[in-house]
Amino acid sequence: MTSKNLAKLVANAALSKKAYDVTILDLRKLTTMTDYFVVCSVDSDTQARAVADEIKTESLEKGETSVRKEGYSEGRWVLLDYVDVVAHVFHKEMREFYNLEKLWGDAKMEYVNDEPVPKEKAARSSAKTESLKTPKKKTVRKKTAK
Repeated sequence: MTSKNLAKLVANAALSKKAYDVTILDLRKLTTMTDYFVVCSVDSDTQARAVADEIKTESLEKGETSVRKEGYSEGRWVLLDYVDVVAHVFHKEMREFYNLEKLWGDAKMEYVNDEPVPKEKAARSSAKTESLKTPKKKTVRKKTAK
């Protein structure tokens, strides 16, 4: 799996557990430490652990394992290191304090705000879009003489 795909998988896993302000920072041109940071916010320690657990579960299903996990027991800032991708699950206040987006301000940032669309829903949605694109025939009534 490419590092970009792993970053997207991490972002979508975080969204599935209601993390918000999910941002992917592309660090490839700035450092050799990692390719991407995925940063997200949560409202509680329990939610931070749930998001971290979901990221681990989703990545394991794709054959990816983290080499390090930090902050899980405290739940204020959970870090999952996949070498090429590092996931940061922050309490809102901690994220504001550390402000990784400002620290890595030269990074290209991708904001991931919407929850992933299930495949079947996406198929229905595109079918509706296609039907909207097809013009409907107008019925022309002939005037009848009285």
